[in-house]
Amino acid sequence: MDKDPPHAQLYYLFGASQHPHGTSWLARLPAGVFAISVGLFALAGAWRRAAGFGWEIATDAGELLLWFAGIVWAICMVLYACKCKRHPQAVLQESRHPVHGSLQALLPISAMLGIMLLHRPGQGLWLVLTVIALALNGYIGWRVISTLATGQLPRNAITPALYLPIVGGAFVGSMALAILQYRSWGAMLFGIGAAGWAVLEVRIMSRLLEGPIPESVRATIGTELVPPVIATLSAAAVWPALPGDILLIGLGVAVIPFATVFARYRWWTGIPFNLGFWSFSFPFAALASVVLEIVHRSGWPFWIGTFTLVATTAIMTWLSLRTIVLLAQGRLLQPN
Repeated sequence: MDKDPPHAQLYYLFGASQHPHGTSWLARLPAGVFAISVGLFALAGAWRRAAGFGWEIATDAGELLLWFAGIVWAICMVLYACKCKRHPQAVLQESRHPVHGSLQALLPISAMLGIMLLHRPGQGLWLVLTVIALALNGYIGWRVISTLATGQLPRNAITPALYLPIVGGAFVGSMALAILQYRSWGAMLFGIGAAGWAVLEVRIMSRLLEGPIPESVRATIGTELVPPVIATLSAAAVWPALPGDILLIGLGVAVIPFATVFARYRWWTGIPFNLGFWSFSFPFAALASVVLEIVHRSGWPFWIGTFTLVATTAIMTWLSLRTIVLLAQGRLLQPN
């Protein structure tokens, strides 16, 4: 039996079910892969925050995580750029999908998180890159809003993924602008994110309470945890003088979404592990940052923040190991 050519092994590694001359794994590469770098960037930010609050060992850990996240992001970016060039119809089809189109917002969100961690004062390039990322996120958000407002969104496509461009992108953008010393514009974006959250929460939460969402997108339920923790973290960045008690309100708001998601754990733990489970990484990493901010501003015992950060890192390590196992088994990207 003839052996496959070397390049064929790459296709099988990424889970292609056909020969390389058939369906390409690159065409099936989802925008949701950027959830990995989003979670890693957010975790690196949490460790850097801990270092800034006096935990010396967190400095090296934060820098190591930052570079790891940057490498993962760069790889994903190159692969997705290749997909755009070689399979533009697949990208267009993905953008028109009611769920996967929203997941494309992970690209600008990951870019803005990277900008927040890598920027240096006085360099206008970071502002230009932020504006470009915001423009891309705005386009994706407008497309989602247009689909919702004209009644074109199928009922079974109402999932927490819709939060990403309208809510997640706006709040992350407000943080990026605040860190770049444009807090007034950041405050405006905070308002956009809050309004989008209010509008979507009614639709999404009512859908979640009706029963399980389709199995193919069930793992994205972790995105339901994003709005309250990202809103709180964004408020801390835009208004750095906010007392810890105000941030505690945001933490209290997060209790109900967390309870709702984990009360349904049998539904989303009953499906095989896939890339969608990285939807939990962003909110958990942001939660660690929020707890650290509250510890710093309210005088809580530092061990509370340390415990939250270590527990979040353990979760991210588990996600990373499961992803590496899927990659090694050639099942990371299953056929559509």
